[in-house]
Formats: sequence, structure tokens, C-alpha cells
Amino acid sequence: MSGCGGCEGGAGPYSEGRELVEFVYNAHGGAIRDMPIPDGGLKTRCQGCGEPFVLKTFVGKCPKCGGVHAVSPPRCHDPANIQFAGVGYKLPDED
Repeated sequence: MSGCGGCEGGAGPYSEGRELVEFVYNAHGGAIRDMPIPDGGLKTRCQGCGEPFVLKTFVGKCPKCGGVHAVSPPRCHDPANIQFAGVGYKLPDED
């Protein structure tokens, strides 16, 4: 158990793909999603289009295609932990 109060339903900071993106987006009432990742972010490549970019907040988008990516705070020290919500995914506030 992760000890996170928002982990009902099985989703949590160690989820993958869209489930992790949605978990981080909603965690702690949305307070985490726009927080800066320590040390200036994580260098990565978009898992949708391959464009290199820096994920600067816990939920962010590829500057080229808009692909939504996220990483959870306990796993934010390794770009390999960044998860992709999938092609065409839109954040709830974009509907």
C-alpha cells in the first residue's frame, strides 16, 4: 500500500499509462499536477510522436503533438517512469 489517501479503486502512484496520468492529475485535489518536478524536470521523448521535451510539471504535454504525460512524485527521479495517456487523450479541463 502506498499510503496515499487518493488510492481508492487500485489507481495509485505506481499505476501505468492513462491510469497513472489520471491519478496524478486528480491527486490531492489537483494540487500536484502543476507542481514543478525537482531539478528542473525530466528530459524525455514524447511517447506518441517521439519529440524530445522536458516534463517540467507532474502532468505535462508534448509541445509538438499535445500528448499528455505524467510521473508521480515518488518516481520522479527517473525519466523511465514517465507514463503516456495515449494518442488523442485530453485532460478533463480540455473538454
